[in-house]
Amino acid sequence: MSTPNGSSQGVSTSAESLVALGNRHVTNGLGRLTEGILSRGQGSYVEYEDGKKLLDFSSGIGVTSLGVIAFHRPYLELVERLLPVMPHQSLDSFFFWNSGSEAVEAAIKIARIATGKQHIIAMQGGYHGRTYGAMAVTSSKTIYSEGVFPIMPGVFTIPYPYWHQHGVPPSTPTSTLVAQSLYQLELVLAQKSAPRDTAAIIVEPLLGEGGYVQAPPEFLQGLRAVCDKHGFLLIVDEVQSGFARTGKYFNIEYSGVRPDVMVIAKGLANGFPLSGVVSRRELTDKLKPGSMGGTYAGNAVSCAAAVAVADAFQEENILANVNARSKELFASLEALRSDPSVSPHILDVRGSGLMVAVEFTSPTGPGAEFDPVTKADSPKDFAARVVKACIDRGLLILSTSAYEVVRFIPPLNISEHDLKKGADIFAEAVRQVVKEG
Repeated sequence: MSTPNGSSQGVSTSAESLVALGNRHVTNGLGRLTEGILSRGQGSYVEYEDGKKLLDFSSGIGVTSLGVIAFHRPYLELVERLLPVMPHQSLDSFFFWNSGSEAVEAAIKIARIATGKQHIIAMQGGYHGRTYGAMAVTSSKTIYSEGVFPIMPGVFTIPYPYWHQHGVPPSTPTSTLVAQSLYQLELVLAQKSAPRDTAAIIVEPLLGEGGYVQAPPEFLQGLRAVCDKHGFLLIVDEVQSGFARTGKYFNIEYSGVRPDVMVIAKGLANGFPLSGVVSRRELTDKLKPGSMGGTYAGNAVSCAAAVAVADAFQEENILANVNARSKELFASLEALRSDPSVSPHILDVRGSGLMVAVEFTSPTGPGAEFDPVTKADSPKDFAARVVKACIDRGLLILSTSAYEVVRFIPPLNISEHDLKKGADIFAEAVRQVVKEG
């Protein structure tokens, strides 16, 4: 089997070699009672691959009331599949959980333990989940935390390099947006969160729920430099942008930036509940065994599904398909944008791979009276109406963010025919909304 970089990916088959791999690459915070790999559970007994059989009075900490299978081969095989595709070779310590939110919670916990500091700096417009800590670092919409304050303290935000967040036109040079965002970071460190109190910066390399905005490489490189200067950890959230969604295995690869902690989920197991936190051993070795974990963390069925997904990515050459279909999708959207009847209403076509968005004009919206792109004669609720028109024509599609944005996240193995069909439906829907006004 070969990796996206063309190297050979060896697959261990013996229990002994998998246990050795687990000892090297499974996060130290996970506690376990015995060495070895459980192969079978029946009734009140569990069996290991080395032939050992134990009477079980633990039931997976009270879970498997009718019989148990616990520490398992798929977990270690998944680590084996993922190691060669990590965006940096330092990412060598894995912990699997159930959801992206839980993985973000774990990343924050690791950052605080590893640095001995508390504060987290997040991005305005970022989305990281709806549980307590993840909700605190989320600011894409108020709905996720409305009515439940106080939430986790010690979180500070800076603007993402997205023209809306700086109140400037879409034509603003990228260098200006990056400089302004990094300047605001320096102000936070000078006025709100002293470096001695700051544990980490968390960022989506491609903003998800906040509007599908690609972070410029210079911005991510700037965050890395600040983290290195002050001893912060850089947490990269690849929950939505990872696993070939944006044309590389992980979006952070476009910048060449090294994460200290990377959060993964969604495409990892193709719909089975599984997420992951990947870091480096020098950080996770600071965790006490048992400090991380969960009843269903890294369950065998989900891990087995993720192993199958990883194999399919290689065997079906998914990355090549993503990049081919991406070119076709952008070409179709740019053609729509060039239509004189439509172009006054399209502010932006953006994204990467098959994580793509179109932003429309609006007569309202957050701070409309101050926003330089507010367009009084634009159709109201543009994105929601386009979504409805698409559904009426047989296409499921989603809007996102506080602005008028429609996003494209089709299956990564979509055919050329189906991509064109969807893009054509979208174009018809946009023209309908423009015509209706």
